[in-house]
Amino acid sequence: MTFMRESFIVFRRQLRMNLRNPAWVIIGMLQPVLYLLLFGPLLEPLIDQFGAQNAYTFFVPGMLVQLGVFGAFFAGFSLIGEWREGVIEAERVTPASRTALLVGRLYRDLLQLLVQAVILVALGFALGMVASAEGILLGVLLTLLLGGACAAASNALALSTKSEDVMAPVINMVMMPVLLLSGILLPMTIGPAWLERASDFMPIRHVVDGVRASFVGDLGGSAVLWGGVWALVLFALAIWWGTATFRKENA
Repeated sequence: MTFMRESFIVFRRQLRMNLRNPAWVIIGMLQPVLYLLLFGPLLEPLIDQFGAQNAYTFFVPGMLVQLGVFGAFFAGFSLIGEWREGVIEAERVTPASRTALLVGRLYRDLLQLLVQAVILVALGFALGMVASAEGILLGVLLTLLLGGACAAASNALALSTKSEDVMAPVINMVMMPVLLLSGILLPMTIGPAWLERASDFMPIRHVVDGVRASFVGDLGGSAVLWGGVWALVLFALAIWWGTATFRKENA
């Protein structure tokens, strides 16, 4: 009960900060929406080559994962600002659990991601997406797990670097192979064999495949299973790293 209360106190403060300056939420939402509006129509003539029947049923899950990955990766930048202002030092002198300091921030990031996901799915339906309610719920859940993993890793990286100038190029270096090898925009099956084999070692690709499979209703397939496994593994590893970093900072 104490852990939940500590986490909620951190979450409440983080939420108030976001509500005072919602620009980052809007900016984070604009990129996938623009992709959906501008890139989605280009897929419609090619959708048969992807083994799908609806361009937006294929594309919206990829945009969901893009939100979960790229939006959450920038969560740590606000933490650097808090560290610079002495907020982190003030929190560390309290008896609050170090995990609660991290999880409270994750609540904020996951709530933001959930709101963005609802808007994106609604827009997908407006453009002609076809998907079941159960598949959407499962796909969003996988996206939240992945987004939580990326947000926790971003916070850990922020406390490790303590510099936007260092953190930004590291994130950009990670984002490029993730975007290309995870199949967010285009399926890896249309690429050369060596590129598809390389993408097999990209865990996020399996999450993308799992979210897409859930949207088309294949809830019991291997794609959903492996997507769920990798989302849970990445989430657990990121929580461990984030908590360890907060504890290390306390030493």
